[in-house]
Amino acid sequence: MNNISILILTKNEQQDLPGCLESLSWSDDIHVFDSMSTDDTVSIAEKFGAKVTQREFDSESVHKNWGLKNIPFKHEWIYHSDADERVTPELVQALQEFVDNPGNYKALRIQRRDYLMGKWLRHVTPSPFNIRLFKLGHIRYERLTNPVTIIEGAIAETERHFDHYPFSKGITHWFDKHNRYSTSEASQIVANRQSRAPFSIGAVLFAKDANERRFNQKELYYRLPARPLVMFMLLYFIKRGFLDGAAGLTFVILRSIYEYMIVLKVDELERAGKH
Repeated sequence: MNNISILILTKNEQQDLPGCLESLSWSDDIHVFDSMSTDDTVSIAEKFGAKVTQREFDSESVHKNWGLKNIPFKHEWIYHSDADERVTPELVQALQEFVDNPGNYKALRIQRRDYLMGKWLRHVTPSPFNIRLFKLGHIRYERLTNPVTIIEGAIAETERHFDHYPFSKGITHWFDKHNRYSTSEASQIVANRQSRAPFSIGAVLFAKDANERRFNQKELYYRLPARPLVMFMLLYFIKRGFLDGAAGLTFVILRSIYEYMIVLKVDELERAGKH
């Protein structure tokens, strides 16, 4: 396939990168955007024929926006992947069909399948769709962590999926990563409160702009009491995570712990700000 460029963000991904690159070998323009890895990530990328750009990581949104602006992509359509993701043959076909006739659409939202303990988490994944394919010049990212993807134009959707292995490096790595994420998330929440970012209950359901609606939904969620318990109930009972067995229960507990980490860090930051 010679009309889609690839963007892979990496930081010490020597374990997962080979499988990711193999699943993307159909593209003739693969770019690895590396955050100064200290392992064999860069040499692996170069052996696969990928073009490597390196930059010190600051924040996820700033880093991604810089990459989209400065990396010399060959094609106008970009597929973005993380190293722990794998594109399926069915998705490759769907991508080709989409870019051959995109109409007025500027991006494609794609289904994600998360795996834990060798099992597809069919029910418990909070957000099973991600924007992974987009037209260059029509996208930007906002927020410090878990960035909001802003698309200027219409977004199509496909039920074809990519596979995601967030626990491929083990549970210790997952905790280390989410410890960093929770710190950034807590900082974002406190910054929003200090700047008195506008919040509207009505906008949660009725805002015409999808990004405004999502912002207000997240703000409402962050104001809920007992949020870790709310997360557990939502994922395990409402989304029927119990149907995913032991893997589903493990995932729900981990997500609830992550929420509690954010709650504790927000409280710590706000108490420190009062002194």
